[in-house]
Amino acid sequence: MLNSIKVGNFIMQKRKMLGLTQQQLADRLKVSFQAVSKWETGTTYPNVEILYDLAIALGVSVDEILIGCDKAEDGLSYSKAGIDITYTDTIKKEMAKHLETNDKRVMNGLGPFASLYDIDFPNIKEPVLVLKSEEPGSKQKLAMEYGYTESICHDMINHLVNDIVVMGAKPLAVLDTIVCGNAEKDTIKSLVKGVSDACKENECSLVGGETSIQPLVVDSGIYVLTSSIAGIVEKDKIIDGSKIEEGDVVLAIASNGLHTNGYSLVRLLMDKMPQIKLDKVDGETFIEKIMKPHTPYYKAIKGLFDKDIIHGMAHITGGGIEGNLCRVIPDGLTAQVDLSKLRILNLFQYIRNNGNISDEEMLHTFNCGVGFNLVVNERDKTKVIEHVSRYYDCYEIGKIRSGEPKVEYVNRIEWI
Repeated sequence: MLNSIKVGNFIMQKRKMLGLTQQQLADRLKVSFQAVSKWETGTTYPNVEILYDLAIALGVSVDEILIGCDKAEDGLSYSKAGIDITYTDTIKKEMAKHLETNDKRVMNGLGPFASLYDIDFPNIKEPVLVLKSEEPGSKQKLAMEYGYTESICHDMINHLVNDIVVMGAKPLAVLDTIVCGNAEKDTIKSLVKGVSDACKENECSLVGGETSIQPLVVDSGIYVLTSSIAGIVEKDKIIDGSKIEEGDVVLAIASNGLHTNGYSLVRLLMDKMPQIKLDKVDGETFIEKIMKPHTPYYKAIKGLFDKDIIHGMAHITGGGIEGNLCRVIPDGLTAQVDLSKLRILNLFQYIRNNGNISDEEMLHTFNCGVGFNLVVNERDKTKVIEHVSRYYDCYEIGKIRSGEPKVEYVNRIEWI
């Protein structure tokens, strides 16, 4: 049971030890001095939103404020190890707001040991779960440095969903994990909100996850993100490339930039040429261009799943077109990709020119403007292009031929 007088006396004692007036403390916390006065007289308690900032201002822990005294100096505690349970509980309350969903399959919320999700699908005779884990790679380091906290969560979820929809799956539920050195409430709130919003945009639900505070393992201010997804597909509607045949065409769906691959090379370029951060590319700064969230393709292609016209799909990530399209091409066939047909974004030309990077390296490291591939029959390509083009630029870049290797480049990239 909290003792308001004891809490108030403790706040007043610590304030005076620091030589602060009530007004000075109030100014630091952006509250009125009357609020501080009420805390110290025991009339009211500091609310949960201000507790952590108050603890920092007074040089104590949240636990010590709530019990109204210093913890034993010679005794060890979780707070002294860098984890304040009371404060983390307030963070969980913030998280709960973003786990609210209208998805009736989600059977519980924040609090239980695990998440419950109803997988009864009466319209699916042979349901197959499609599972995947993902993290946004080194792009998250730039995101934290340049204030793209929510944006990087969209990168992670969009990438994750793209990886399962290549099999014709509908995304269902996501679990996220946040590992950090210290839990900053505003940052955690922003991250969870970003993941939740990205899930909703991809028509799935954030059902739970884990926030792991590891002060002796991860440096303060560092956040490491990862997430896992479950999707579902009818067994006889799985799209795995097995229907691909000679004469099919390879379609490209445009990317909006780097997505989530190639950032180690880009960071090396930025280290060597710090001035490029503010250089303009298509009217935006270089940082703005490279931090655009990974394009989500589910809504653009889901309407094609039941038409039985997609023979194969590839999400173009690390390894480029060659390193990803090959994963769905059957033995004995080759996807002949005409590089002269690629609609290269100016951003990739800028990176190539400033980094003096070879075409081979560009194609292996980046998507070069192609974020997704579809393989369809020649007779269906027009309707597929028209459908996808309502969302993103979609066009033909190749043909399926007999032979080896599974992906063959012909002609050269026509840099703008």
